[in-house]
Amino acid sequence: MMTFFRIISWSWLTAVFCLTEVRVFAGDEELTWPQWRGPTRDGKVPGENPWPDSLSEDHLTRIWRVELSEGYSSPIVTERHVIVLETRNKAHEVVRALDPLTGEESWRREWEGGMDVAEFGVRTGSWIKSTPTFDAGRLYVSGMRDVLVCLDEATGVEIWRVDFSQRYGTPIPELGFICSPLVSGDSVYVQTADSTVCLNKWTGESRWRSLIEEEKGHGSYSSPDIHPVLGKPQLLVAMISDIAGLDPDTGDVLWLKRLDSIELGCILTPVVFNDQIFTSTRKSRSGMFGLSETGGPFEVTEVWKNKATVYMSPPIVLNKYVYLHLKSSRMACLNLETGEEQWTSTKSMGFYCSMISHGDRILALSNEGELLLFRARPDRFDPIDSRKISESETWGHLAITGSRLFIRELNAITAYQWK
Repeated sequence: MMTFFRIISWSWLTAVFCLTEVRVFAGDEELTWPQWRGPTRDGKVPGENPWPDSLSEDHLTRIWRVELSEGYSSPIVTERHVIVLETRNKAHEVVRALDPLTGEESWRREWEGGMDVAEFGVRTGSWIKSTPTFDAGRLYVSGMRDVLVCLDEATGVEIWRVDFSQRYGTPIPELGFICSPLVSGDSVYVQTADSTVCLNKWTGESRWRSLIEEEKGHGSYSSPDIHPVLGKPQLLVAMISDIAGLDPDTGDVLWLKRLDSIELGCILTPVVFNDQIFTSTRKSRSGMFGLSETGGPFEVTEVWKNKATVYMSPPIVLNKYVYLHLKSSRMACLNLETGEEQWTSTKSMGFYCSMISHGDRILALSNEGELLLFRARPDRFDPIDSRKISESETWGHLAITGSRLFIRELNAITAYQWK
């Protein structure tokens, strides 16, 4: 990124333009995308500028493109860099820091980390999938072989590393380390080593380990979040067969709900709405669970169930409605208070879809490379525009800062300017 001294050596007009560009990526915290699903980990895009009504090339213009090795990890954007991950030659995991304005590489770091996932997961590849997290000048990167690496974001220098298989004597997960790290306060939380683990974010030392699975080697398909429930912060996790709320400080289990599912494996992070918990299992139903506390342990009760099934695409919650990408490849909207289905689209959007929202608009990217913009309306599906944005698969979650949109394809990352 250009320095101030380089800028002032240019003409006044050029200086103003460049300084504006630097501010987009080096100023306000709201113009970063520091983790999986954005600043608030829920797909909500901050800022006041409305999104355009078109996805045409005149309105969404490609700025740069960088070829990469395979990976389905989502990009993140810090004040300095776009951070992308890849698996090179099926043997090494690579972290790259790119200039957000040009795509030029600032640094890269790599380590041995190849593995072959279990047969049922081959469809989504034997390459890195977890999204890194940026916090306080550091990056937290999950390697497939159950390794968490902390890097200096400015230089890529390794600060610490934890091999959870060695630390806890657990097998490498059959699909690899999928969980995207959550940083809160001085702690980093991950679902790993057949459990949920809290580490000191400065040193990598373990603070607690909870929800240890009896059956080893399955790992986790989900990523945690922290949200207040009934006035108390809870670490919300989804496991193979349960959802649960933990005390973030101690790891104590506040509540746990065993899910009824034809096929076990909850992928969605539990969603909080009015002190209730929404989730969906990949082969069963969506449901809302109520929590109550009368001085003892939390009690969990079923509020409603709906046949709508979400396989793995995280939903968007706006007001009292949740917008879903279903296992049937359709989009849908449910009323979170009643469980009533508002609508289901006839349009197919692939096997997986990442979604972000701003105001009353939702932008969705399918794994088939289709980008869809639609209005978040509870009365009907209201598409605005769509565009085939990639010929290769796009499993990484969308990342956006200001008017710049970053899309991770299987073998590349592309930056777009939305005018």
